[in-house]
Amino acid sequence: MSAPIEDYALVSDLETAAMIGRDGSADWLCLPRFDSPACLAALLGTGDNGSWRVAPTEGGVCARRGYRPDTLVLDTVWETATGAVRVTDFMPPRAQLPCLVRVVEGLSGAVPVRSELRLRFHQGRVVPWVRDAGRRTVAVAGPDAVWLGADTAVRAQEGQDATVWEATVPAGRRVALTLAWSPSHRTAPPAPLSVPAETALKETVGYWRRWVGQCRYRGPWREAVVRSLITLKALTYAPTGGIVAAPTTSLPGRIGGAHNFDHRYCWLRDSTLTLSCLLRSGYREEAAAWLDWLVRAVAGDPADLQTVYGVAGQRLLPETEAPWLTGYEGSRPVRFGNSAAGQFQLDVYGEVLDTLFLSLRAGIALPAHVWELVEALMGFLHRHWREPDQGLWQIRGPRRQFTHSKVMAWVAADRALRMGGLLGRNGSSGEWRAMRREIGGQVCRQGWDPAQGSFVQSYGSPELDASALLIPRLGFLPAHDERVRGTVRAMARLRHGGFLRRYTPDGSEGASVACSLWYADALAATGHRAAARETFERVLAVRNDVGLLAERWDADAGRQLGNAPQASSHIALVETAFTLR
Repeated sequence: MSAPIEDYALVSDLETAAMIGRDGSADWLCLPRFDSPACLAALLGTGDNGSWRVAPTEGGVCARRGYRPDTLVLDTVWETATGAVRVTDFMPPRAQLPCLVRVVEGLSGAVPVRSELRLRFHQGRVVPWVRDAGRRTVAVAGPDAVWLGADTAVRAQEGQDATVWEATVPAGRRVALTLAWSPSHRTAPPAPLSVPAETALKETVGYWRRWVGQCRYRGPWREAVVRSLITLKALTYAPTGGIVAAPTTSLPGRIGGAHNFDHRYCWLRDSTLTLSCLLRSGYREEAAAWLDWLVRAVAGDPADLQTVYGVAGQRLLPETEAPWLTGYEGSRPVRFGNSAAGQFQLDVYGEVLDTLFLSLRAGIALPAHVWELVEALMGFLHRHWREPDQGLWQIRGPRRQFTHSKVMAWVAADRALRMGGLLGRNGSSGEWRAMRREIGGQVCRQGWDPAQGSFVQSYGSPELDASALLIPRLGFLPAHDERVRGTVRAMARLRHGGFLRRYTPDGSEGASVACSLWYADALAATGHRAAARETFERVLAVRNDVGLLAERWDADAGRQLGNAPQASSHIALVETAFTLR
C-alpha cells in the first residue's frame, strides 16, 4: 500500500522527477521525461509495480529529513539500534541522460543497509530482463535500459525480479548508488555512471543555490516562497520551457473516487499566473522560456487551441487506463494521457492573450508574428465567445455558459486592445471594444445572482465557483465594487475546515489549495488583511515536512490529496506571499 501523499518528497533533473517516501522507497519515476511511461509505479499499485528502497536492513526509524537549504537535494537520517546513517537523494540537472543518485553516509556506529530495486517498465507492467555486469546491473525491456551502479558489487536477485545491494556502513564512510537510463540499443553504460557521486552532488548543490540567489522576494515567508519556486523550477521541462502541472498521474481528489487524472502536461489555464510568478520573483529567463513554449504550442488554427499540451507542445495526449494498477489506495481508474486536450474552453483564449500582454509590458521579446497571432485568436473568439464550453475545471458533461469563461473572453478583448495601443495597431479596435462591452454587460446581468449577492458558476445556476475570486485580479471589476465584495462574502459558503472548495457541488473532494489562496488574495484586496493572512498561514501549515503542497487538502482527514506536488498550488503561494508582503 502506498504511503500518504504528504510522505513523498520530490527530486528532479528538470526533465523528469522521482517521488521518494519517508520509508526510503522511490515509488514513482518516469524515464526519460515527465510524460514517459513509468518504470517505478508503486505509488499507484504495489512494490511489484516498481520501486527502489534504500534503508537500514534491520529496521530503524526515519528520525528527520529535509532538503538542504536552497536546493532540491534531500537528506534522510535513519536511526537504528547499531547506529545512524544519512541517505542523500538527488538528480543532477540533466546534461546527458537522466540519473537518480542515492548516497549512504555513516553517521555513528555501523549500520547494515539494503538497496532493493524492482524495475517495471511500461507503467509498472513489464518485468525487464536483468543482467549482472560487475559492479553494475542492466535491466532491458523494449526501448528502455536502466543501469544501476554502486561503489561495491550489485547483483540481480534470482526468483524475485529484483536487484539487491547490501553493505554495512560505518561512521565516516560514504557509498553511492546511481541509477541511469539509456536507450536499450546502446550497449555501453551511460555516462552518468562514470561521474563520481561526490562530484555530481557538489555540482547539483551549487546549481540550485546559484539559481535561488536570483530570487527577489525578501518578505517574511521567504523560506516557503523559495521552496515553492524551487518546486516550480523542478516541474519545468528544460529543453522547451514547458511546466507540467504535476509530475504524477491519478492521485485522487477523493480516496476511492474516479476523478483521477494525468497532470504530467502543461495547462494554458495557469499561463498568466505562471508568468507573473516568475517575473515578480526575478526569474525572467524562465518566464521567457515559458512564453516561448506557449507561443509554439498554440501555433496553428485558433479553432484548434487546446486546454492542455505535452511538454514539447504536442497536441495528441490520448487517454488510456491501466487496469493492472490497483490505484492509489484503491482509487481507480488509473489514467495515462488526458482527454481534456480535446475539450472546448473559452478561458484559454483569455489566458494566452493576457500572457502575451503581460510579457509585452514586462519587455520580454515577442516573436515578430505576435500581432498576427493576436488577430487570429480574436477573430475566432469574436465569432464563438457566445458558445457554451467545458469551463475552467474541465467538467466532463454537457457544455454550459460558464461565468469565468465569459470573463476570460472579456480579458482577451481587453488585452488585445491594450496590446494594440502599445504596438500602434488599432485596425480592429472598434470591433473589439464593442465585444468587450457586450461581454461585460452580459456577465453582469446573467452571471450575477442578486439573491445571493454573488457571481455564480454559470448563467442561471445558483452554484458558487471560486474562479469568481479572480474577477478583481483580472481587472473585470475593481476590488471596491460592491459586487466583488458580495462575491467574496458569499465564498465563505465554500469554506470547509478553513479551506475553500472549487465550487458548490465539489464537497465530495478535498478543498483546493490554489482556490484557498485566491480567497486570501481577494480578502486582502477587499480590505480584510488579517483574515487574508490567517488564510495564507493556514495553507502554509499543511505543507508537508519538506514544504510541498498537493492539489487538494482534506480538512476532515488532515491529509493531502490529488496530484503532487501541484504547480498551481505553489504558484498561488508565491503570488499570495507577494500580495501580503
